[in-house]
Amino acid sequence: MKVFFITTNINKYKEAKQVLEEYNIKLMLLKYPLMEIQSKSLVESIIWKGAQGFKILDEYYIVEDAGLFIKPLKGFPGVYSSYIYKTIGINGILKLMDNISNREAYFEAVGFLSLKNNIFKLFVERVHGIISNEIRGDRGFGFDPIFIPRGSNKTYAEMDLSEKNRFSHRGKLFRKIGEYIKNNILHGKSI
Repeated sequence: MKVFFITTNINKYKEAKQVLEEYNIKLMLLKYPLMEIQSKSLVESIIWKGAQGFKILDEYYIVEDAGLFIKPLKGFPGVYSSYIYKTIGINGILKLMDNISNREAYFEAVGFLSLKNNIFKLFVERVHGIISNEIRGDRGFGFDPIFIPRGSNKTYAEMDLSEKNRFSHRGKLFRKIGEYIKNNILHGKSI
């Protein structure tokens, strides 16, 4: 089965493609810059962003967004993660975390799967972990070099793609999407 992933982020595409291959789903990249709204909710943002796809594509497609939420910073950068990464970057986050012993954080990913005819299904996945004291690793992208998921002693940036997909919010999200497609679309059940 063929499903499109609407994103301009090739790294997200590579991660998602590897996971969905396990479900015999061929993920096709559609580089299209969807408009984003500023919202305090990833779910609200992804619904708005995902609905734009109905205007450009009459196929199954996925839109995904994620954010890093740091507990002692009251959830910052959260839904603004991309903007914060582009402005103050990883070093800026580490500076904000100077002298803070509580390093708890989580990544949240939200996925929008179009089921055609303006119908969609949402998926949410969250992975808890901690913020490292320093930049570690040279793989991945975004805040990967400072996030250590629960159950590992490595940052995402220290993991190869397969290992990261086992631990990451995006890997888990796309497994949920893959299971849903396998059980409800590929096997002809009603959606």
